[in-house]
Amino acid sequence: MKGFIVAMLAVLAVVQMMSEPAQAVTCPEVAGHLAPCVNYLTAGGKPGRECCQGVEDLIASVKTQADKRAACNCVKAAATTLPVRDEAAQALPSQCGVTLDIPISKNVNCEALF
Repeated sequence: MKGFIVAMLAVLAVVQMMSEPAQAVTCPEVAGHLAPCVNYLTAGGKPGRECCQGVEDLIASVKTQADKRAACNCVKAAATTLPVRDEAAQALPSQCGVTLDIPISKNVNCEALF
């Protein structure tokens, strides 16, 4: 009987862990993905392969609306501190051949989008 109770408590603990919502993506994660793009975003030119890989990794890491909202706010905060060229930011997804739902802009309302 004691073994049964221990087993049930273990099962309940696992179920509890599975039911807790996952944390949204963090700004350090977003920054890590987009760090290789800083030169392109601030100076223009063509994004490097590392930049495009980072964009692809970012896309793969933002699965939920909460992830997208969090990533959008992180990108917005970064765009206000860096001299991001709007034309480069808007062209980044097409330059990398991907669709990025998260705008790279300091003038975006992330709460309204996601």
